[in-house]
Amino acid sequence: MDFSCDIKKMNVEGDRLSSLPDDLIHKILSFVSIKHAVETSVLSSRWRFIWTAMPYLNFFSEEFPSLPEFSKAVTSVLSGRNDQIEVASLMLSLHEGVSRGFAKRVMNYAFAHNVQDMTITCLIEKKIRFPLSLFRSRSLKHLTLLGSIDRSVAPTWELPALTTLRLGYVTLYDEDEDEDEDEDEDEEEEVVDDDDDNNNIISMCPNLKILTLDGCKIMGSIAFSICHPQLSNLTLKNGGWGWNLFHVDVPQLKILTIVNCDWVHLSTPELTSFIYRSGYSLNFSTDNLSSLEEVDLCIHKPHEIEAHAIVGRLQQFHNVKYLTLNMEILEVFGFLFVKEICLSS
Repeated sequence: MDFSCDIKKMNVEGDRLSSLPDDLIHKILSFVSIKHAVETSVLSSRWRFIWTAMPYLNFFSEEFPSLPEFSKAVTSVLSGRNDQIEVASLMLSLHEGVSRGFAKRVMNYAFAHNVQDMTITCLIEKKIRFPLSLFRSRSLKHLTLLGSIDRSVAPTWELPALTTLRLGYVTLYDEDEDEDEDEDEDEEEEVVDDDDDNNNIISMCPNLKILTLDGCKIMGSIAFSICHPQLSNLTLKNGGWGWNLFHVDVPQLKILTIVNCDWVHLSTPELTSFIYRSGYSLNFSTDNLSSLEEVDLCIHKPHEIEAHAIVGRLQQFHNVKYLTLNMEILEVFGFLFVKEICLSS
């Protein structure tokens, strides 16, 4: 028997992962943090330098016992990485004690390497103030900011290639109120103030297609408007917004999702799909919904006293092809029907 042949066959079959091309291995490792990607370097000589060419950088501070260790690890990765390799995506998760200067250094590295996808998550109680002037990139296409991020709107938010923007529980201000108490001594970038309306953050992204605002607040305004010629998909969620009126004036908008928001006025003539979720009533008004084809409405606890108002809103959807209503709305119709019978008898 040829045992050497069998052993060789077993070795090949037992390490099929190492035989994969580097770009495929990088894609697999993109689902874990860079910390775990670096740890694969001890597996064999084949894996020793795999991580240095990783185009996906996932830094999670919660994986380290202390902030200094996290900072040291990130610095080591960035200095040991192949500087000729561009950054396809950056995921940066921050917890208590992190400084804006540290976050800026990591972000600047990604911007300098033509990052296309960036996600910043702040897992802290005290808000981090990021000047939007940090976000200047001609390569960035997808940006997600989540958590305790607190900063004034600045006119230097320059993201001409951005197509997807998601803001989750981010507080923005019309005007810069206080200096950042946590700013590092080496922080040299000046925060630019501006008195223009909040729409700057959107208008400075001319190619934006998809926008999600989840639990955000924009302070200093009694109304907020989204006006954008290219936006096609908009999601507004958990809107304890801090203003009295939310106006959506987007001529090319196709898909709109509203979940638990204050009053919204719609000027969206090309809208084809509308999803609405609310606790008590239909808090929206419209100008023109002639293109609407699909409507999905859900009111968890509709007030019976608003039954007529709900029916009036639904009449705006008389031309849609598909209308979905939850059982609670239908029960309101039943209440209204019984009431009309009682009044007529």
